[in-house]
Amino acid sequence: MHVIGVDRRPAGLVVEVESPPAMMGCPTCGVVARSHGRRTVTLVDIPCFGAPTRVRWRKRTWTCPEPSCPVGVFTEQDEQIAKPRAMLTTRACRWATEQVRREHASIAGLARQLATTWRTVWTSIEPILQRAAADESRFAGVTTLGVDEHLWHHVSPRKRGPKELTGMVDLTRDKDGRVHARLLDLVPGRSGTVYKTWLDQRGKGFKAGVEVATLDPFRGYKNAIDDKLADATAVLDAFHVVALASRAVDEVRRRVQQEIHGHRGRSGDPLYGIRNILRCAAERLTDKQHARLAAAIAADDRHDAVHVAWQCAQKVRAAYAHPDPAKGRQIAEQVVDGFPSCPIPEIARLGRTLRQWKDAFLAYFDTGRASNGGTESINGLIELHRRIARGFRNRENYRLRMLLIGGGLNLDPPQV
Repeated sequence: MHVIGVDRRPAGLVVEVESPPAMMGCPTCGVVARSHGRRTVTLVDIPCFGAPTRVRWRKRTWTCPEPSCPVGVFTEQDEQIAKPRAMLTTRACRWATEQVRREHASIAGLARQLATTWRTVWTSIEPILQRAAADESRFAGVTTLGVDEHLWHHVSPRKRGPKELTGMVDLTRDKDGRVHARLLDLVPGRSGTVYKTWLDQRGKGFKAGVEVATLDPFRGYKNAIDDKLADATAVLDAFHVVALASRAVDEVRRRVQQEIHGHRGRSGDPLYGIRNILRCAAERLTDKQHARLAAAIAADDRHDAVHVAWQCAQKVRAAYAHPDPAKGRQIAEQVVDGFPSCPIPEIARLGRTLRQWKDAFLAYFDTGRASNGGTESINGLIELHRRIARGFRNRENYRLRMLLIGGGLNLDPPQV
């Protein structure tokens, strides 16, 4: 392709190109075609020197001399430059997808840089994302599978369908033992049936390859794992277990506060003053914070229940924080065996919950500390892009956009 002219205009840069003369055969019958002049097509290209760029491609046209051939006039095509009837060049499409994926750009922002419309940009890259999403090879090699839910909109479900989406994430470790979380899919709904259906769609080979399945404490997902991933080890996410323990401490604090003072915590109340300290790990507290904690507990004998609950939560933390998984498992077993009989009702309830999830709770220490942390990081990216886009109205557009930024699509490398 030859550049035959460059024009700098107030609206941007215009580059005119054409291909060198060459013999061309009819694409249908193969007869040598005759020249039929040129047809100029204007394409949106990537910004150059900080200005929008247009490529004016002077396409050659030919006519087939064979009377019996159904082809009359046909036009030059080169998919390395642009696909037929495309509005963006091929490299502009790749640039746009990389800007969304790597630089967290919005489609509206890219449209401003390209001096075109949101619809032009999205309709140009949407087919690329759809083809990549339909490629089943992207599900290969998954040995650790995470699942979680999130809300994709906050309006009436009658307008946009279910608010909840279930997300499946590849948490397979690399050869160095690192997790590179990769979003595999987003499906509407939050239930075990939704998860089961998605697993069935992946086929027996995919399900047989999953060795570890991480999840939050939601029974629906656990039932789906038990039914469809019978050979996989279910692992309860460590973050959510610690969060349950911290929530139990907070519930004890608020209950004792009400029993003593008859109202919610206020400034000057001893327990209210240490509410944030009670959420911290003991080893991270400063001497001053330890002193504040001790003073608040000593202020009233009835505060001892809060102190005991805090120590129970610290024991849960200690199980996960222990450098030796075997020793950590021993602490976790003590938690499961001892908490249900605790006289503090909130801690007893926590103990019963962990006893119900005992196998998944203890599996953390037998699977190389597998967790749903990578799934939560993908959720963070999803929330970021939803804010950048100021929300979404089309669920399929939302799914494709999040698969792109979540690393779930196998795309061609960008052109240099």
